[in-house]
Amino acid sequence: MAYLSLFLSAFIAATLLPASSELLLTGMVANQSGQLWLLWLSATLGNVLGSCVNYYLGRQVERFSHHRWFPVSQNAMGKARGHFQKYGSASLLFAWLPVVGDPLTLIAGVFRVKFGVFLLLVSIGKGLRYGLVIALALGLF
Repeated sequence: MAYLSLFLSAFIAATLLPASSELLLTGMVANQSGQLWLLWLSATLGNVLGSCVNYYLGRQVERFSHHRWFPVSQNAMGKARGHFQKYGSASLLFAWLPVVGDPLTLIAGVFRVKFGVFLLLVSIGKGLRYGLVIALALGLF
């Protein structure tokens, strides 16, 4: 049950909803609430799948972008496209960052980054982040 709770927490944290899974993971590591590699895997998988939801939503944005009620102007979309193209798909390695990471995964969907590239880069970044959280919780740093 602990792994499922962590998975769901990480999943929600990766969507555009405000949430954090790092505190739960840190507490679980400190309380020895499971095997470290399974805690890492649960958090990483949940967070990556949550990012995939953002990616999918981003892929659907174009269908609605020409409606008057759409919250982002064409000008703002153009600026976002320019910034994303300037830094490239490699910026997805930073999808774990607070505030900018979740919208970054949405933008990757909007701009049609190849899903395999998206999945690889997001998984690496988020996996490394959760590895660091575990290492910090264990007092290795």
